[in-house]
Amino acid sequence: MPRIDFNRDWACRTKVTAFQELGGGAASDWEPVTLPHDAVISQPRRPTLEHGETTGWYPGGAFEYRKTLAVDEADRGDRFFLEFDGVYRDAMVYVNGALAGRHAYGYSRFVVRIDPFLSFGSDNEIRVECRAHQDSRWYSGAGIHRDVHLITKSPGHIAVDGVAVTTPDIDGQRAVVAAAVEVVNGNPTTTTFTLTAVLEDAHGAEVASDRAPVTVFPGERATVRPRLYVPEPALWSVDSPSLYSLRLELCDGDEVVDEERTTFGIRSLRVDPQHGLRINGEVVKLRGACIHADNGPLGAAAIGRAEERRVERLKEAGFNAIRSAHNPISSAMLEACDRLGMLVMDETFDMWTSGKSDFDPAFQFEDWWERDVEAMVAKDINHPSVVFYSIGNEIPEAGSPFGAVWGRRLAEKVRSLDGTRLVTNGINPFVGILDVVLPHMRQQREAAESGGGVNTMMADFGQMMGKIQTSQPATERTEESFAVLDVAGMNYADARYEPDRELFPNRVIVGSETWPAQIPGNWALVMAHPHVIGDFTWTGWDYLGESGIGVVRYAAGEDGRKLRGFSGGHPDLTAGTGDIDITGHRLPVSYFREVVFGLRSQPYAVVGRPENLDREIAVATPWAWTDGIASWTWEGSEGAPVAVEVYSAADEVELLLDGESVGRSAVGADKPFRADFRTTYRPGELTAVSYAGGVETGRCTLSTAGDDLVLTAVADRAELSADTRDLAFVDLVLTDGNGRVHNGRDRSVTVTVDGSGVLQALGNGNPVNPEAFTEDNHRTFDGRALAVVRPTGPGDIALNAKAEGCDPVTVTLRAR
Repeated sequence: MPRIDFNRDWACRTKVTAFQELGGGAASDWEPVTLPHDAVISQPRRPTLEHGETTGWYPGGAFEYRKTLAVDEADRGDRFFLEFDGVYRDAMVYVNGALAGRHAYGYSRFVVRIDPFLSFGSDNEIRVECRAHQDSRWYSGAGIHRDVHLITKSPGHIAVDGVAVTTPDIDGQRAVVAAAVEVVNGNPTTTTFTLTAVLEDAHGAEVASDRAPVTVFPGERATVRPRLYVPEPALWSVDSPSLYSLRLELCDGDEVVDEERTTFGIRSLRVDPQHGLRINGEVVKLRGACIHADNGPLGAAAIGRAEERRVERLKEAGFNAIRSAHNPISSAMLEACDRLGMLVMDETFDMWTSGKSDFDPAFQFEDWWERDVEAMVAKDINHPSVVFYSIGNEIPEAGSPFGAVWGRRLAEKVRSLDGTRLVTNGINPFVGILDVVLPHMRQQREAAESGGGVNTMMADFGQMMGKIQTSQPATERTEESFAVLDVAGMNYADARYEPDRELFPNRVIVGSETWPAQIPGNWALVMAHPHVIGDFTWTGWDYLGESGIGVVRYAAGEDGRKLRGFSGGHPDLTAGTGDIDITGHRLPVSYFREVVFGLRSQPYAVVGRPENLDREIAVATPWAWTDGIASWTWEGSEGAPVAVEVYSAADEVELLLDGESVGRSAVGADKPFRADFRTTYRPGELTAVSYAGGVETGRCTLSTAGDDLVLTAVADRAELSADTRDLAFVDLVLTDGNGRVHNGRDRSVTVTVDGSGVLQALGNGNPVNPEAFTEDNHRTFDGRALAVVRPTGPGDIALNAKAEGCDPVTVTLRAR
């Protein structure tokens, strides 16, 4: 039966209750919006906001949405459901003023039955309330930030989320596809239905079918289990993400009363400490990226194309797995991972019973955790990309017997719902023994304040971390929490990888969260030890909030802002840590990681910003990378010394400037996979040549941009779908007209959109940025900005961009 997009024609406003209005509180105006939507991203940032560094200085608030639904009189007797893929948070759904349903957690998919509250033959008001307030350690946004669907069913129907497909038996000749289909009889009499199951390949060709009667008493449910056999199956994998569809038809006599179509993949999954992780019998090492839920300039809105683009970019950068830190991933991103071949570790919670923020969901955990686990598994179970369920992240309770009890409850709940995937938990043994560690850290902080400085504290902390992670208290107090898992997720605990092989010979480990600069050592451990199956860096994609944890800060010339933890205060915006910035632009650390993974044979050259050479670093956390970029255009720095770092897996690198040798440097002499040089900047052509065994293995060249300044605008696609899930991402870059970027001539770019589309967002990748993403002008950063266009219907769309000193440029798109 119909399952339709319910994202259009909503309105949103800041919530004001009737009692507040009576007391003189002014109601804000309703603004038309299309879902998915983030109600916070358009709010002004507040420099004085308490704990503002956690959200990028965006405030929270209470918000409400409304939409009109017309229902025909002829539909009386049908079942109507609203499926919300995520509402942040404390969602309350009203139909014609009556509470129809609610859900506390901001990232769970939930379904609300609404037909008992509908007026048939007339219009009905759907209203959704939600809120956010100091309840997250990073930017959460607020609102109906994921897709909504309206589902209509006959009294006799296939249950919503009532189809689960598994592939329990696979060999080279055939695969067994076992489905479990829940049939609901809402009729007043006992009914014998007929369920037909047809299996189709990626081209729509039928490969297997089954048919079975099912008798169901009135008001009851029954499970039908079609078992189909696929000859010579096309297996789903990262490199070959083959998909199948299961088409279901439920009949009452000759009448078709319901239809469903479920996409799935055929693949096997095994893990053990001798072989590690095997998918379809082949060993897979996880090249993982932790990612947060936000989409940068779009805020928390999980619009389908934005989710797909992130998966595309991450895979292009060499990742084969993502971890949804620290909440269940959107359905839109799961669909992209299935299509594109990206493994997923889907995570439930950032906290259980011990809160991490003033108003976070810890208070609601005991009442809601089972429903949230059920929602995650129901969402994930038919997605072949999902290989792990993570039951938590850095849960303080994990270092106690009581926390282990909760861990066992969650793990067993997951297994009761889906026994085909692996259960893990991002355990940080350091966090598990905070009661022991915190007194020592207070001493460190006092020492830093008395003259040692933050960097000294961080250096000492880094040296201390390994000792803490492998200490006897950490080992003993986390043993039970690790024991309830299929795979031991370890956050920043690489020091445990080797000793745990002897201490716990049956333990399989995944580095569920690691520091970016430690990838050479971590990856060597992954490749050397079968029981260590992968590494997930923090992070693959920069994100809003936790402002400044990866920003390099210099002592001389600072602007006087007081540090708040790792944040420099407003206008810090993003964490400043990630292989890819919030606009989707790959940063130098991404290419370094690609070299370490063995996926890049060409060297990659990065030049430090001349103005920062030899400056004293005030703060550089373990999440930081150098702030250089791949550019040889440094206007105003002619004759100044510069540092050049070249990433390579070769033996040595030679640096050439206009064909003349600057020198040779051994790779790894000071830092793994890196050769370092000092030279003097002059415009021209800088080339890095890598050698192994005296033979050239690759080269890369950076050329100085010419004098011309040209604003270029390039869209990721010219053809769009005129639906609520598509977007066009337009890169706005200041160049010399020949593709060389002017990273030192930043200026404001003004963008307008005409035709069948709107400017959804405009921004740059600067982690310290005072500008809003919802205005029509934004300054470039290192010569780059990003415009996001959303179609409003079929037709032509024109994006027009202009900047001072540049000819205007137009990009034409077509929405079909």
